[in-house]
Amino acid sequence: MKRLATLGLGACLLWLSGCSSVGYLYQSWQGQRALMARAEPIEPLIADPQTDPHLAERLRTASQIRRYAVEALALPDNTTYTRYAALPGPYPLWNLFVTEELSLAPVQHCYPFFGCIAYKGYFDQARAEQAADDWRARGKDVYVAGIPAYSTLGWYDDPLFSSMLHWSDDYLAEMLFHELAHQRFYVKDDTAFNESYASFVGQQGLRDWLSVQGRAAHDSTGRERERAFIQLVLAARSELEALYQSTQPDDAKRSGKAAILARLRSDYASLRDSEWDGDKRFDHWFAADLNNARLLPFGLYDQWVPAFAALYAQSSGWADFHQRVERLGRLDPQARLAALRGLCPQCAAAVQEPQP
Repeated sequence: MKRLATLGLGACLLWLSGCSSVGYLYQSWQGQRALMARAEPIEPLIADPQTDPHLAERLRTASQIRRYAVEALALPDNTTYTRYAALPGPYPLWNLFVTEELSLAPVQHCYPFFGCIAYKGYFDQARAEQAADDWRARGKDVYVAGIPAYSTLGWYDDPLFSSMLHWSDDYLAEMLFHELAHQRFYVKDDTAFNESYASFVGQQGLRDWLSVQGRAAHDSTGRERERAFIQLVLAARSELEALYQSTQPDDAKRSGKAAILARLRSDYASLRDSEWDGDKRFDHWFAADLNNARLLPFGLYDQWVPAFAALYAQSSGWADFHQRVERLGRLDPQARLAALRGLCPQCAAAVQEPQP
């Protein structure tokens, strides 16, 4: 669940520079300002003998990963992740996902410069939960997730947050590669494209990073189980998409939705108990109510990863790959969708029109 916590459940969030709500704009400005005020240069921290040795080592590793991203993966060379911010809580942001009751299409939130995005970020958890309650009262499916890392797309010198150091060096590397990919290229109004691209860069970048170090991934068993878990969720998403696009009456769709989500729980429990020796690492994800919004990030962050893998296989290296991604991203939306489907015919998940 670690990768999903950092990537799939929202591992990357764009800070939004504008909003129709003055209150939302104010909390965004204040939240970003407060986080930036906490940031301090990493190199002096590493050199300071008063710095906790474990923290100094993690910061040193993060700096090595960042250099590798620039030199080997052709990712941006700037001041991002050259400063460190210790947070007062577990996350810098909370991400709100919203869908209709009988749709997996995200309710979009549109902003100047960034376009429309399939989620909305809050620096204050209470505000995120209140917004979720407001949407829920309107009959929507909602999900709020803590986000340990996000990208401002180069508008600010994004610091390394303490929330990014909770897990292993492998997850830290994947997260940094993912976030830097957002700075490398970003398409307005196409969250699935942006997140799938960044997810592929994170995953392949990690494989390259491990190969250079001549070692295997930490917790390879856990990663295999994570992939199996993701496949379970994606299979349930596909069933729900087919159901919602059918001609059945709404009451039948509601019953079908409940049955599919119940089967997802049952299939997970069976997998956990029969093949994973009772490993409960994903139990907390199933502890909350399942709904469309809770499944939404899996489609956004994983939908086109195989397509980008195919594109990478056609490329002569990372620089060529990024250039191919840019050409793909500059196509009009329908042509881009057709190209992605051409790269990945097996990516059969239906693409629904987003809800305004």
